Amino acid sequence: MTKTKPTIQVCATEHKANIAREARRVTSYDVAIVAGVSQSAVSRCFKPGASVSKSTHARVMKAAALLDYIPNAAARSLITRRSNMVAVLITNKSNLYYPELLAELSQQLSTLGKRVLLFPLAREADVDRVLNDVWQFQVDGVIVAARMSDEHVAEFERRGMPLVLFNRTLRNQSVNTVTCDHLEAGRTLVSRLAAAGHRRFGIIGGTTDTTVAGERRRGACERLAELGLPPPVIVPGEYDYDSGATGLKALIEEMGGVPDVILCGSDVMAIGCLDCARHELGIDVPGQLSVAGFDAVEPSNWLSYNLTTLRQPMPKMAAAAANLLCAVIDSRETLVERRLFSAQFIDGATARLHPKPPATATNTASAIGTRAPVAIM
Repeated sequence: MTKTKPTIQVCATEHKANIAREARRVTSYDVAIVAGVSQSAVSRCFKPGASVSKSTHARVMKAAALLDYIPNAAARSLITRRSNMVAVLITNKSNLYYPELLAELSQQLSTLGKRVLLFPLAREADVDRVLNDVWQFQVDGVIVAARMSDEHVAEFERRGMPLVLFNRTLRNQSVNTVTCDHLEAGRTLVSRLAAAGHRRFGIIGGTTDTTVAGERRRGACERLAELGLPPPVIVPGEYDYDSGATGLKALIEEMGGVPDVILCGSDVMAIGCLDCARHELGIDVPGQLSVAGFDAVEPSNWLSYNLTTLRQPMPKMAAAAANLLCAVIDSRETLVERRLFSAQFIDGATARLHPKPPATATNTASAIGTRAPVAIM
């Protein structure tokens, strides 16, 4: 009499009981026994794009599900020599577009079979300290949204570690880069505001250790010079809310009155500047003072602010960074790419974007009044 072959369910139940008695984890070898295939066939079933028949794949997946098997990423990395992890270095300053960036990068890299390992930086100058940790995790590549020195880049090259700079540039180095055109963004803001009659510009800049702040400031200054307008008065900021208020007061004091417009290095600073101007100093925005930000973070679109700003195409930039890094990881090509994206101007309601009407006796007096110093308590 022919003995009936046990079903895959029965085999899985018996085998799972043995594993429980031995107090160990389920392995690909266990899945192979229950599915009645080779261990290499199991490995192929869990490798995207590998050649395996539909019937074998179905048996392996069913056995894996019955055994609660989960592939061991660490073991797989020993075979493939890849961890499928990508390090992301980013400053944790008070910039609200960073959560959006991290979400976009994680989603884009996940679709490419990679996982994000986050290394936050208190300041951009902390790259040295964090890189020592990065090397220990055997990541496949690194995306850096912070300032890099020539020495840092040289160390990446020495280790053969794929690198993509995000929203940062290096003038003296050939590095794969995905960035917004910050120089042109600064020029765009000045062009739009100057065309509407603004003449006295103030700038609340970013921290001195960021290349982004420098590029935006340089673009604004270059355009003002081309238009024959006075150079802007510049005060430093930290990309946070308090810097907006502090910067506004510093500019009024240094300029002897309210400027025509203040360009802020981030929306967070612009919001701080707006709140201080309206609620503490009683300045009419945009009637007496125009305020513009940068980044178009979610709060900038709230009705209370409706900020005039510039939006970086973050989803497109994140996708470009993920695809570029994975292409370098897969090919190890030495060809360097620089992908440049343009910022989108958002009109908002915090800046006068149309030329003022011809001066009359009434509005001339009003215009003179806007230049009077504002008391800062």
